[in-house]
Amino acid sequence: MKKIDVKIKRKESARDLPIPAYATSGSSGVDLYADVETKTTISPGEIKLISCGIHIELPEGYEAQVRPRSGLALKHGITLVNTPGTIDSDYRGLINLIMINLGKNDFVIERGHRLAQMVIREVTRAEFIEMEELVETERAHGGFGHTGI
Repeated sequence: MKKIDVKIKRKESARDLPIPAYATSGSSGVDLYADVETKTTISPGEIKLISCGIHIELPEGYEAQVRPRSGLALKHGITLVNTPGTIDSDYRGLINLIMINLGKNDFVIERGHRLAQMVIREVTRAEFIEMEELVETERAHGGFGHTGI
């Protein structure tokens, strides 16, 4: 398993929150924690920006993908609007989560709640070559649902 160093800086007010860490030896992602000063409620259908209280410095050639936690999605309908969210290697701003409540009840976020997971991935860069024609395939122009249910 390949390991890289990811530098992290916590907001002064987030020093009491854990640094992201892998929960088990087989974990792909690290938990991101709620950096809220007081309990914050997300009502059904509401979208809120929630701080994680950290900044990261990724090596060039890597990205961080931010994903919902499956337990929150299943039990409460809590997910991320842009999933997976991408953190580029040259971004140094505060990591925030764009959260939405798709459930039927209010969801209360407390300081330190585990709200999302962050997975570090290697990036492949593409070089685009303009062509007059593309190689035909069996699928060709078949779009959404073209193979049935």
